[in-house]
Amino acid sequence: MLETATTVAMAALLFLVAIWLLQRRLIYFPTANVPSLAEALPGARLIEINTSDGLILSGWFLAAPHPTAAVLVLNGNAGNRAHRAPLARALLDRGYEVLLFDYRGYGGNEGSPSEEGLALDAGAALTALAEVATADRMILFGESLGAAVATRLAVDSPPAALILRSPFPSLPAVAAVHYPYLPARLLLRDRYDISQSVGQIKSPLLVVAGSADSIVPTPTSAGPYTRGRPPMPIGS
Repeated sequence: MLETATTVAMAALLFLVAIWLLQRRLIYFPTANVPSLAEALPGARLIEINTSDGLILSGWFLAAPHPTAAVLVLNGNAGNRAHRAPLARALLDRGYEVLLFDYRGYGGNEGSPSEEGLALDAGAALTALAEVATADRMILFGESLGAAVATRLAVDSPPAALILRSPFPSLPAVAAVHYPYLPARLLLRDRYDISQSVGQIKSPLLVVAGSADSIVPTPTSAGPYTRGRPPMPIGS
């Protein structure tokens, strides 16, 4: 029995080591192939975004005749900027300038995604938007994982407004819901702790969440999954 227990323990340990090493492949799902700009978002122009650590990211900028503000869209963990083209068009129709871009490792960009890397990318994208936009007011729009990126950026560079769609308290909290049999809170290197930084936001904030969201559940739909931390306010 001792030999069996040792074998099981070693197998479990090896499994956890594999999860730790490969965890970013379970978090980030980039799509490399991006359709042509003319096909995906007619009227936009291609811009280059230079990060502080030497990467060049691709972005699409939509200009508006008399913009009320400029919107930086911070993507979720899957796809690429082409999947946000309908959102960009809808924002343009309402008088906003828009910048879509891809993080490192997404949309054919060099590099590998990580929490710190995406923070650098977002900061560089905001700088690039300020350089090409005619509007003075900047709005951050973050969806899912991008909500965490947007929140962190809003702490350092307060925008005119912050919009979070399908946010979560933290990545470990969501992982604990989907993988309750794993010590996710101990294993994750990328934390994306929105609940820790959202209290520092001084900009107007809109949070959009749905109780039927199967990927990013709300505290009411998934139970009290913040484990001792008060749930992030929905709709402030």
